Formats: sequence, structure tokens, C-alpha cells
Amino acid sequence: MIELAVAIPQTFLQGSVDTVRIRSYLARADKLGFHSAWVVEQILGSIPSLEPVELLTYSVAVTERIRLGSAVLLSALRSPVHLAKSLATLDHLSGGRLIVGVGLGGNAAVYPAYGISAEHRAARFAEGIRLMKRLWTEPRVTFEGEFWRLQNASMEPKPLQKPHPPIWFGAHHPNALKRAAELGDGFMGAGSLSTAKFADEVRLLRKLLQDAGRDPGAFPIGKRVYIAIDKDKARAARRLAEWFGAFYGKPQLAEEVSVWGPADECVDRLREVVAAGARLVMLHPVFDELEHLEQFASVIAPGFKA
Repeated sequence: MIELAVAIPQTFLQGSVDTVRIRSYLARADKLGFHSAWVVEQILGSIPSLEPVELLTYSVAVTERIRLGSAVLLSALRSPVHLAKSLATLDHLSGGRLIVGVGLGGNAAVYPAYGISAEHRAARFAEGIRLMKRLWTEPRVTFEGEFWRLQNASMEPKPLQKPHPPIWFGAHHPNALKRAAELGDGFMGAGSLSTAKFADEVRLLRKLLQDAGRDPGAFPIGKRVYIAIDKDKARAARRLAEWFGAFYGKPQLAEEVSVWGPADECVDRLREVVAAGARLVMLHPVFDELEHLEQFASVIAPGFKA
């Protein structure tokens, strides 16, 4: 079964932050029956972008059914102790609807801005994930790591979901995909990657899962897809390029990774994403979000079922 998810409006290229738009979008997505709604993390950058954990907290308060996820939190830039507490709290507030997406991030240059070195960041990332899992599942934790040390520490309440909220990884490098196979509960392909490259990642991930003694068929795989439904393809491409220039600093990336054009063409392109291995497709409009949401439900979803 293929699930459809959506991205939560989080960036505001034109004008001020519109909380009414966010609330209306989330309430409608909840009612329309999408599987989940997701945030991304970009703390530093010129485009106005809301902080992901706070936005998830807001989203919990204005929805009832839809699952809520991060794709992804750059957890190596955060304290795993604070993050474990925040996410356990979110899991309770949501009634157990949280999906924790984590990733290392591709920009090592940002680490000094957070008061830490980029050196050994992969080891820091993996250690942080292991520590969060222990804080979520053990009554008391003694932990002697390279980066963090705890003595007989406890954290309550434990997450509502048992043993803990599912942890989905975002990854590209083979070593990162290996960590996903060893430590993760799911995988989310990046929106900044083409479908062909995503397919390569899925093939390698499935092999790594088998090598780790895990069933690839039981490991959920998703893909973020930037999408613009518009009969005027040139206009859609222009608006996508504007957003990609502001968010990624690469307007040309929009043409490489996005899906745009009339609805039927978008459905065909999305089927390619499914063929590449996605069982959850996260649709991410970067403008006219409410209008796109209605088309996702009325046109894209039926196209998938057909």
C-alpha cells in the first residue's frame, strides 16, 4: 500500500509568517486523511523558516489524527538529552503520533555556529541516537560515551509509543545508509535528490538491511517530493526555481528534482518515485499550499489508486 503524506507550510518567501494558513492547512490535511505531515530543519538561512520542533508542537495542538514527523532534525547539532525530553513530550501531547526523522546534514561548516566542532560528527550523531533510545527505554541510564556521560540518570515520562517513537533516517553516504540499517526504523529520501539517485539509495539500503539481518520489506521507505501542479509549466518552473534559490541557494536544483505541470503528468512522475522504492510519498508544495492540498486529495490520490 502506498501512503500519501504532506509537508507542513514552514517557509514564507513572501510576507510575514501566516499562522492562519498553517492552521487551516493542518486541519484540512487531518480531515482529508493524509498519512502524515512533516517538517524540515533549517535554522540558519535567509528565507524565513520556522523552527521544526516548535512547529510540530503547534501542529499537535491543531490536529487529531494525522501522524506528525520531522524530515529531518539535524540531531548532531542538538543535545540528545534535551532532544529526547522534547520528543518524548511531543509524543505524549500528540497521543503517540510522532515520527522522529533524523539526519547528519550535509553542511559541516555550520557546526561552529552551534559551539561544536564538525570533527567526528558522524560518531557524535550515532552516539546521540543511542543515548536517546536508552533514555526512552531504561529506568536509569549510566552512559560513558565519547561525547556524553551520564551516571544513574533517569528521564520521565517515557514516550507514549513503545519502545519509542519510530526513528527514520535521512542519509546519502553509504556509511550513513549503514547507520540507518543498524539504528533506524525507517528511511526518508531527500527532496533535494533526483528519483534516479533515490533509487540507488534504496537498492543499497535494502542490501544493508539484509546484511544486518533485518527484513527490507518491513522497513518503511519514504521520499519527499517538491511538487507544483499547474497547467502552465513555465510558470510553475519559475516559481519553484525562485523558492529553491531562496532555500537551497540553487535555483537550478528545482528542475533536477521537482515534479511540476498538469496533474496527470505529476501523477506519472510520482509513479516513478514509487517504482524507485517509496512506499510513502511526501508531497511538498512550496507555494499555494492550501490549493495544492485540495488537488492532492481530489486528483493525485485517486490517480495513485487507479
